[in-house]
Amino acid sequence: MKRYSTYQIVLTALFAALICVATMLIRIPIPATGGYANLGDGVILICAFLMHPLNAVIAAGLGSMLADVLAGYLTYAPGTLVIKAGVALIALLLHDRLKKQMKPIPAMALAGILAEAFMVLGYFVYEALCLGLGLGAAGAIAGNIGQAAVGVLVSCLASPALGRSRELRELLKRK
Repeated sequence: MKRYSTYQIVLTALFAALICVATMLIRIPIPATGGYANLGDGVILICAFLMHPLNAVIAAGLGSMLADVLAGYLTYAPGTLVIKAGVALIALLLHDRLKKQMKPIPAMALAGILAEAFMVLGYFVYEALCLGLGLGAAGAIAGNIGQAAVGVLVSCLASPALGRSRELRELLKRK
């Protein structure tokens, strides 16, 4: 079994920090649930499209959870860890399969939309069941859909440009 190198750990931590900052940079409150919409999903999807899968999943979960902890949304932290890691995992698995059958940007868009649908559903279930909001959790669906749309748009615009960077490809060493 190949060991996880110090380089890979540092790279994952760097992208987790980028996700955390992107999540905290612009927060749009969702009064219905006490949560907030943010730009972190764009960075999560970029990681899913460009990074090694394990790095992307860990960075997505930890970076997003750290943003919740630092912003005082502790009740969301456990759900965010699982949901955002799931978003990255779904996006990268779908993208790897779709890019063989479609052009790059449509493959990213479809993978991103399906992964973000998991995010919307995941937060609805988490807020309804774990936070005890019941059907009141439906009030956050529109905000989460908006966040998802921005994330998909940002990733579809930025990923192709970033992916063409030889230096970034060498840094990420996806495969």
